[in-house]
Amino acid sequence: MARLTGVFDARLAKFVLVGLSNTLVGLGVIYLAKWLAGLDDVVANVLGYGVGLALSFSLNKAWTFRFSGDAAAALVRFLLVFAVAYLANLGTVLFLARTLEANGYLAQLAGVAPYTLISYLGSRYFAFT
Repeated sequence: MARLTGVFDARLAKFVLVGLSNTLVGLGVIYLAKWLAGLDDVVANVLGYGVGLALSFSLNKAWTFRFSGDAAAALVRFLLVFAVAYLANLGTVLFLARTLEANGYLAQLAGVAPYTLISYLGSRYFAFT
């Protein structure tokens, strides 16, 4: 239990706050891209997560993890974490929307869960170490 307490500390709370901001911005872009531009789920998803990516790196680097090391190296590691998290997100969205024929908006929302878990653990233990 003490081991889990170390994983879930104040950094997690900060990460969640940054994530909520990223989620609102990202989902806003996704929904607007689908609604206003009539874009497909994949294209809208790429746009939304692309916009949130820059915000996420900046806030997590400076505030959540207070990382002061090599920013370029951290960015490369962060992008690797993002790639894994994004693939998990996209797999979830596509499975729900195309295989289970779930509502595309709800599928996008459900894709946030695996993305967030992988992003936090990867950022904490790999990108910003």
